[in-house]
Amino acid sequence: MKLSQFEELVRKALAGLPQEFLDRMDNVDVLVEQWPSAEDLLEAGVSPDETLLGLYVGIPLTEREGYNMALPDKITIYQGPIEDQCQTEAEMVTEVRGTVVHELAHHFGIDDDQLTAWGL
Repeated sequence: MKLSQFEELVRKALAGLPQEFLDRMDNVDVLVEQWPSAEDLLEAGVSPDETLLGLYVGIPLTEREGYNMALPDKITIYQGPIEDQCQTEAEMVTEVRGTVVHELAHHFGIDDDQLTAWGL
């Protein structure tokens, strides 16, 4: 899939979120990269033989105190690993949406343990 098509999947996943979530996306950029870098894997605590579909880097809303003049938080969605896991475009749409929701949950202060408990 072309990068522009994948970016459109990410845009649609964001646009499909409930407005109350979109309204609370404060100082956060959502980017698309082809593959995670070694630094990204390290930041996520993922070994090079594991798969990383997305990464949130920043200060969750639940931890912001005296937060001003800060660089935006960053959510990165990785095209290559998602493509590797999906056989069809429909599967990619579902995986992109799930990855966007998962990483955005971190922005809202929800950790991986809670997401796993919820089945996400």
